[in-house]
Amino acid sequence: MQKTWKIKEPDVELKNSLASGLNVSGLFAQLLINRGISAKSEALSFLRSELSDLHDPFAMEGMARCVERIRLAVRRKEKVFIATDFDVDGVTSCVLLETELKRLKLELAHYVPNRVKDGYGLNRQAVELAVRFGAKVFISLDCGITSFKEVKELKSSKIDCLIVDHHEPPAGSLPPAFAILNPKQKTCHYPFKDLAGVGLAYKLTQALGSSGPREHLDLVALGTVADVVPLRGENRIFVKHGLDVLNATKKEGLRSLMAAAGIKKNKVSTHSISFILAPRINASGRVDSASSSLDLLLSEDSKEADILAQYLNEHNRERQKIQEKVLSEAMGLIERDVNFKDDFIIVLCKEDWHPGVLGIVASKIVDRFYRPAIIISLQDGVGRGSARSVHNFHIYEALVQCGSFLKEFGGHKYAAGLTIDRANIAEFKVFLNMIARANFKKENLSPVLEVDAQIPLSLISEKLFLDIDALSPYGEANRRPIFVSRNLVVRSKPQIVGKNSLKFWVSDGELTFEAIGFGMSDFFGMVTEAHRIDLAYCLGRDDWNSQNLIQLEIKDIKPS
Repeated sequence: MQKTWKIKEPDVELKNSLASGLNVSGLFAQLLINRGISAKSEALSFLRSELSDLHDPFAMEGMARCVERIRLAVRRKEKVFIATDFDVDGVTSCVLLETELKRLKLELAHYVPNRVKDGYGLNRQAVELAVRFGAKVFISLDCGITSFKEVKELKSSKIDCLIVDHHEPPAGSLPPAFAILNPKQKTCHYPFKDLAGVGLAYKLTQALGSSGPREHLDLVALGTVADVVPLRGENRIFVKHGLDVLNATKKEGLRSLMAAAGIKKNKVSTHSISFILAPRINASGRVDSASSSLDLLLSEDSKEADILAQYLNEHNRERQKIQEKVLSEAMGLIERDVNFKDDFIIVLCKEDWHPGVLGIVASKIVDRFYRPAIIISLQDGVGRGSARSVHNFHIYEALVQCGSFLKEFGGHKYAAGLTIDRANIAEFKVFLNMIARANFKKENLSPVLEVDAQIPLSLISEKLFLDIDALSPYGEANRRPIFVSRNLVVRSKPQIVGKNSLKFWVSDGELTFEAIGFGMSDFFGMVTEAHRIDLAYCLGRDDWNSQNLIQLEIKDIKPS
C-alpha cells in the first residue's frame, strides 16, 4: 500500500541552538528534536543513560511496604507464591524475582496461566494453589491491578497480596492488596511512569538490596523490549546496559535460547529480541503452556537448557504453521466478505481458530490493509477476539462505545481483547463500523511514513553513521531515524535476494550506495536500471564477508 511521506519540518532556530550547545551537527540536533528532546540537559541525559541515573526505588508508592513484608516473610520463614502473566514480560519478571527471593532463602512456588484455558490475569486457580501451598505472601507480577475478586479471596484466606503491575489502574478504588507497586497510580509520584512489569520487578529487587545494579539487566532488557514500552528514561537505561549484559550473559537458559535461535555472539540487539528471541519465548504460551519458557530461563543446567530451547524452537515452528493457516483463512474471508468501501474496521470470525495467534494475525492484516482489524475465534457459541489498530484510531475507546454487545473487553489505543456471544457479532460489526465512519476519515486509511529529514547522499558518512548510533537502542518512542533522498539514479539491475528482499545500487551523481529492501520484492517492477527514484531509508551495515559497508535499508520507494 502506498505510503504518505511526512517529513518533519525543522525549527531552524531551535536546531541551531541545540547543535551549538552540544557541539553536534545540525542534522543530529534535528534528530534529537524529532524525538521530543530540545534542551541541552535533556539531550545529555538521554545520550548518557547511565545506571547512576536510575531513580531511588523507594520513591515509588508501596515500595517500602512491599520490602517490609518480604523481609518479614524471610524472618518468619513463610512461604511465598508468585503468579505471573504468560508473555515475555511476565516470564522474565517471574524469573528475576524468583531468583532473588531464593537467595533470601524463601520457599517459593509459581504459577503461570494457560493462555487458551485461563486467559489473561489472576484467576481462581492461582488463589487455590496459593492456599494449598500454604503461602502467607502472594506476589502478582505483570497482572492483578484489576483483580478485585481474587485479591479479596486471598485476603479472606489471610494471605497478604503484593501487586506488582504496570498496567493502567482502574478508575476509582483499587484491589484490597497489602501493597501495590504501580507508578501509574494517581497518588504515586515516581518520576518515570512507563516501566514494564520486569522493570518493576527489578526495582523491587533493587530495593531489597539482593543483587548488583547490572545483574539481571539481561532479563530486564528482554522483557522491556518485548513488551513494547517506550524506550525512554529508565527503560532506555535498562535496555542500553541490558544489551551488553545479554550479549555476555551467564544464564544458561538465555545462552541456550540464543544458540538455538542462531544468534551470533555479541549480536543481540533490540531487533533480535523483538523478532527472534521474544517470539520463541511467547510461542510456548501461544500453543501450549508458558511454563516451559519459565523453566528454560530458570534453568542452571546447560544440557537441560539446550533441550528446553529446542522445545521452544519446535513450539515456534508450530506457532508459525498455525498462524499461516489462520492468516490464509482470514484472507479468504476478507476476499469474500469485506466491503472496503463501508468496512473501515475488518471484523472476521471463524470456528476454532487458535486463540494463541489471533493478535499476530490481526497485526498482519492491519499491516496489509492499514485499517483496524478484529479476529475472533468461535467455540461453543462464544467468541474470543484480539483487536489491533492504526495510529489514528483508538480501538479501546471504540469498544467502550460497543460495550452492550460484549461480555468482556480490555486494552488500550492500539490493541485490545474481547469476549462476545456469537449472536451479537453481526450487530457489533455494524455498530463498530458506524463509529469508525463517524470518527475516521478515509484519508486516515492510508499509512504515513514519518521521515526525520530529507538529505542528499553526500551527507552520508561514517561519522554520521556513528553519530546516529548514539541514539540507540531503538524501539518504541525511539525508532531508527528515517531519511529521504530524491532523484536518485538506479545504477544496477535490481535483484531478488534472500527471503523476498530487493537489492540494487543508487547514486546521486556524487556518491553511490547499495540499497536493500527486506521483504520488498513486490517493488521489483517499479525499479529499473538507469531510472530515477525517491528513496526513504534507514542507515545500516552490510557486514557480509566482513565488508562492514554502510547500506541503505529501504522503507519505501517512489518514482521521481
